[in-house]
Amino acid sequence: MTYIVRDQWEQHYSDGKNFRQVGERERALLAEHTSAPDGGGRALDVGCGTGGMTACLASLGYTVDACDFAESALDRARKEHAGVEGVRWLHLDIERDDPAPLREDGYDLVVLRLVYPFFADRTRILHSLGERLRPGGALVIITPVSEHTPEERRGIALDEEEIALLTVGWERTQRFDAGQLAVLILRGPCHANTRAVERQRPPSGPAATAALAVVTDEAGRVLLGRSHRGMWELPGGKTLGAERFEAAAVRELAEETGLAAEIENAYVVTMLADAAGEVPRLTAVVRITAWSGTVSNPEPEKFARWEFFDLHALACVGDVFAPAAAAVDAVWPGVIPSLPPTTSYPVAVDQPPVPGEPAEAVRLRRAMAETVIGDGWAVSAPVRDALRTVPRHRFAPEKDLKTAYDAGDVAIVTRRDEAGRATSSVSAAWLQADMIEGLGLEPGAVVWEAGSGGYNAELLAHVVGPGGRVITSDIDEYVVRRARRFTAEAGSGRVTVVHGDAAHGAPALLVPRGGFDAIVITYNCWDIAPAWKNQLAEGGRLVLPLELGGYTRAITFQRAGDVLVAEKFTHCGFVPAQGAHARTTAVADLLDGQLQLRFEDGPAGNVEGLEEALRGRRHEIATGVTMGQGFYFGSLQLYTATTVPGFCRLAVTADQESSVVQITTGSDAPAVLGGASLAYLTYVQTRHSEIREEREWEWYVHAFGDQGPALGEKLADAVRAWHRDVRGDGGRSTDPAVTVHPAGTPDHRLPPGDVVDKALCRIVVQWPGRNTLLPSPVDRVEARTASGEGM
Repeated sequence: MTYIVRDQWEQHYSDGKNFRQVGERERALLAEHTSAPDGGGRALDVGCGTGGMTACLASLGYTVDACDFAESALDRARKEHAGVEGVRWLHLDIERDDPAPLREDGYDLVVLRLVYPFFADRTRILHSLGERLRPGGALVIITPVSEHTPEERRGIALDEEEIALLTVGWERTQRFDAGQLAVLILRGPCHANTRAVERQRPPSGPAATAALAVVTDEAGRVLLGRSHRGMWELPGGKTLGAERFEAAAVRELAEETGLAAEIENAYVVTMLADAAGEVPRLTAVVRITAWSGTVSNPEPEKFARWEFFDLHALACVGDVFAPAAAAVDAVWPGVIPSLPPTTSYPVAVDQPPVPGEPAEAVRLRRAMAETVIGDGWAVSAPVRDALRTVPRHRFAPEKDLKTAYDAGDVAIVTRRDEAGRATSSVSAAWLQADMIEGLGLEPGAVVWEAGSGGYNAELLAHVVGPGGRVITSDIDEYVVRRARRFTAEAGSGRVTVVHGDAAHGAPALLVPRGGFDAIVITYNCWDIAPAWKNQLAEGGRLVLPLELGGYTRAITFQRAGDVLVAEKFTHCGFVPAQGAHARTTAVADLLDGQLQLRFEDGPAGNVEGLEEALRGRRHEIATGVTMGQGFYFGSLQLYTATTVPGFCRLAVTADQESSVVQITTGSDAPAVLGGASLAYLTYVQTRHSEIREEREWEWYVHAFGDQGPALGEKLADAVRAWHRDVRGDGGRSTDPAVTVHPAGTPDHRLPPGDVVDKALCRIVVQWPGRNTLLPSPVDRVEARTASGEGM
């Protein structure tokens, strides 16, 4: 019995046929080795059939989800086990359907009885089910083995090679016999780190040329074959004489997998140069954008089988043939980590986008979009439609779908430097929507994005429509290569990806006459490059994450001649600038590194005598200003940073043995430094309650040193002024009016307000209640955004 079509299974169960009943030995093994946790557990019975194993699991104390793709099987199971409690019968094809009906919180036990050999993509299913196990959980496979199965029925059994393969990567494995069935119990992480390996016998001759075919299915999964060399490989092989690489890839695809493709749908995207032993090797990576047929195994002497793999799982599939691993990385940079170096020559080719995504991605994207829309971040129809349409997961293929479509605050880091710091990421969806809304785009607009990745550029392209155009650039060649590939794979064709340092502006040849309609910067900006204003059309909008006092806000500016006028503020955080805009913050360590003062705008301040002051008396000044649970006080931080002379940031970098300051480790606070004295702002809970809404905190200033009380009073006065003039009801404060002027603009040409001088511009901040133009620039010191700006 080797059915592969659902209709055959439906008929099988409709005819009253069964499988081998659950034996006593199986029951005993499950009871002994996979008993339910105290208080009960949750189990998943995959391919439950008529429910014999489901009833067994329920008898062991499990609440069971039992799934099968044959409705006739489930009909019989419901009738035959009507008295069994705690069972959900799910009509679900675990291999092809959206797994939405399964429990989000996972399972303590997953059982696959007499079903595993029938899966086409065994490795993918095993990995995805393993990901659903709770800590301490187990996955059990009960299967016939080849040595006890007649030749004509070997399709329902596993041989020893297959059994060995499915146990790779698990922390603990156990094997038992149950009446000529193998019972495999797998525990622990189901990850086998991917490793690029070579064949034992390298090619011979002066050189070798080959073509590898990269093929994906309707869900966007890539096809790999398990060769008898013990590794995963792409379809492909050596070229024949003067054969074109595209023709070789199409030919090998048919010979090895039975799939048919036209040469017109084959595109050489990269040439890989390396060596196998002493033999130079040149491999063409050929992207197949369309194919027909059903995957088979015409060359069983070479391959055990072919499977489609989720891209995000390619980091843990075990051994992969080195050229195949490099080819996959050429199409989707980053999906396989830690590859050996290979010289790659990308080919400029007009490859059409390749469709394909699972139903789960559609569902999760819709949910993400509705969350962002419901929270008020996407108010226009074009932005809403872009969120619902552009496949975010295809621009972060190394991440699982749930992570890719997280609607929260977590950015997906896609690139880190040698120190492990993030240098490129896919920002939170709500923030991307908010910044795009700030651009005020019209159909047909031309937009420049500085800081690439692909996804945000495609959102922009969707908003500006067929008549528009998006230029996206990045300083990192790897990020540029990645963005080019992803926009080729899943893009609109309206995005141009270029390499360059955005501090110098967009490439001149790409700047439209009259300037860009909009510009968006997606890395933290301490300064504003003159090129950004100069390349922006009059009345156009510039959105960038600007640091003021070390606090980052995504600010929407509109150009009015030589001045940029702020229109909108959003709290945010981005990766740091690189290239000409990169900068190092001056710091002063105190108390053996437990504390740190951060100075953003210049050299470190004079801290002589400050450590002695910190060991002395602490003065406390109550401001009388209170706040409730969840109040956002980000504007208070900006207010103190831009209005209080001598401003800096006090950070706690290590656990304090003596609790010198009342700041949480890893966070920081607004502070004022002067004359071996220091004052900083904190808050103290003054009203306790089990009801969150009734809790209350008061702002306090703590001060040290002879001048500490005077510094503290200045800081306290700033808090009171903010409360009086800026703080709004319901947790929403009034934003300041901000204008950006060219560097060198004399004071008398600036509007009233507090001046923040940068290297390339002068920024005037006008808070309600403060209308004094400073007679000269005031030295300002800034630091990075404190963690936890809201409570």
